[in-house]
Amino acid sequence: MGAGKMASAMAGGMVEAGVVLPQNVAAFDPSSAAGEAFVKKTDGRMVETPEELAGACDVLFIAVKPYLVDTALLQLAPFVTEAHLIVSIAAGVRLARLQSGVPQGIRVIRVMPNTPCLVRRGTCGFSLGETATAEDAETVERMLAAVGLALPVEERLLDAVTGLAGSGPAFVYMMIEALSDGGVLMGLPRPLAIAMAAQMVGGAAQMVLETGEHPGALKDAVTSPGGTTIAGVQALESHGIRAAFIEAVETATRRSIELAGE
Repeated sequence: MGAGKMASAMAGGMVEAGVVLPQNVAAFDPSSAAGEAFVKKTDGRMVETPEELAGACDVLFIAVKPYLVDTALLQLAPFVTEAHLIVSIAAGVRLARLQSGVPQGIRVIRVMPNTPCLVRRGTCGFSLGETATAEDAETVERMLAAVGLALPVEERLLDAVTGLAGSGPAFVYMMIEALSDGGVLMGLPRPLAIAMAAQMVGGAAQMVLETGEHPGALKDAVTSPGGTTIAGVQALESHGIRAAFIEAVETATRRSIELAGE
């Protein structure tokens, strides 16, 4: 249900990775523009009713805005069977709410993705509903891995996943913008500064993932005694950069908890 940008990116990534075949991909969305973009991205097809969608797919993704989740489940519920697995990527919608919207015993999994899924560099946390199985977890992890990193977490931690991985890209974009401002201040042309800042951030992140080293150890390896890097580190520390990032994640997490209760 839903064929917007995130649904298209995730389904397109799964097709490109060979996790699913294009002929097995279908979506339902009242927006014709969204449908056209979905088909172009996935080589899948659009269906005309929720009933047709349930008949075409065993794994049903709920990829709509949070306020539309109840309506989507209401439309799907009459056609859902024990053969179906419901996977929701709607932010802040708890498993209890999802399970209450489908027949008793239907397997449900909740996923918190982030926008880098659009370029297959996403970070997804997922939690199992009461009746979801280990096999369901393996299925969802394999599908999500097509668009990035997929990690199982307890549902009580998904708000923290939202605060860190969900909101985090915005914090990193601000950091890239600020670093490129520094480059411009020192004479670099804006396009060059942005490209270098973005590539540098991506490369540093890949170093953490591929080496398995603690970020502090990697920082120390770049920081020579009396050199340029330690001078820059001192400037960052004097402005409380660590506290600012920690507080940003904490505040975003608390806001996620608030939204879920509204």
